[in-house]
Amino acid sequence: MKPSHQPSGLNGGLDFLIDAEWSPRQALAVVELLEDLIERITRHYQSPLFELLREDRAPCANPHPLESWPDDPPF
Repeated sequence: MKPSHQPSGLNGGLDFLIDAEWSPRQALAVVELLEDLIERITRHYQSPLFELLREDRAPCANPHPLESWPDDPPF
């Protein structure tokens, strides 16, 4: 099985196995737990978290580097 890309960028570490025999209700309980965790972390770290996300998703300083070249080629 090919490992999936993780948003964290991590590609190594300990495996986290999920029991293939979970019932849909058990799976839903875990999803709800994760949603609650995301909500609490976001509420506590709201400003610094959004600032980091903004920095990570900001376009580069010069998205069109060819526009800054001089009119004449350097040769």
